[in-house]
Amino acid sequence: MNLDVTQLQAFLAAFLWPFARVSGLLLTAPVLGASALPVRVRAGLAVILTLVLMPLAPKSGGVDVMSLNGFATVLQQVVVGAAMGFALALAFAALTFAGSLVTNAMGLSFAQVASPLDGHDAPALGELYALLATLIFLALDGHLELISLLATGMRHASWAAPMPGGAHLWQLLQFGAHLFSGAVMVALPALAALLIADAGFGVISRAAPAMNLFSIGFPISIALGFVGVWIGLVTLPGAFATLRRAAFALVRVLAGA
Repeated sequence: MNLDVTQLQAFLAAFLWPFARVSGLLLTAPVLGASALPVRVRAGLAVILTLVLMPLAPKSGGVDVMSLNGFATVLQQVVVGAAMGFALALAFAALTFAGSLVTNAMGLSFAQVASPLDGHDAPALGELYALLATLIFLALDGHLELISLLATGMRHASWAAPMPGGAHLWQLLQFGAHLFSGAVMVALPALAALLIADAGFGVISRAAPAMNLFSIGFPISIALGFVGVWIGLVTLPGAFATLRRAAFALVRVLAGA
């Protein structure tokens, strides 16, 4: 079988532009693009997803893959995929931030562990929340829903479309507020218990100034903090489900699904 240059360029465009979007997604998305996964595994996953999604992708639309417009299209698809993954990563970051709030209030900010999701040190409690969120995400088939949105967006994509503009960027920035609201939703029981404990320590310090509150208050704060964390685990699935729905709604907009 003979292949001319035109057919080769058409095949390259059909593979390269979906591959750029999938690669951008795996650069920032949690779970599927976790830094704990070897680079070869992520690269192989990107190739497999691209080959599966290639039949759904539109034609090149007359854009030459070897031209400057072709390079701009590749860059555009990387940005779109990275924005989709980043929106979902913010939902996971909210739980890590909630763990940071609680550990700082408990006085356990020195308890750091290596995070397999982010590839750097994170609070031990925040890592617990992130691992629980990962299990919930997989149990609810969140990874399959993400691939489904990627396929739907690929079907309605236009390679000649302009780079995502200020409206999409503003929506992504607005979704960043969910990082703080979601963190407060998860950490509220423990923070409320610790706030009451601190108020009690303040009253005791005025009533009995000679009492060594540091030796007494530190273990009490840790114990109350863990009780608050245990109580807050009941609300964790609901809080993360709310974040997950909001994140997927934004991913759907960014993907054009």
